[in-house]
Amino acid sequence: MSLRITPLNIVSAIGLALVTINLLSEKTTAPRQVNMSGFYLLILGCLILVTFITDLIFRFTLKDIKRIWVVELIFIVIAAILMLILQKVV
Repeated sequence: MSLRITPLNIVSAIGLALVTINLLSEKTTAPRQVNMSGFYLLILGCLILVTFITDLIFRFTLKDIKRIWVVELIFIVIAAILMLILQKVV
């Protein structure tokens, strides 16, 4: 079995690293440090789980790695646009 890196794997890894850094870092107020509350860490953890499951769904439905990259990149772009729209509305 070959290891296939996909965009959702990269997003999941970045999110997991962000959660780990926030959980293991000291809770000081440095100028460039972002302190996340437990609720936001929970939301980020749920988003990591959703990206992992979505990646598995795309892998089982699409067999060609090029198609997986295109579909997952479109999925990420649409999700980012929807997040920006929702932030502007609320």
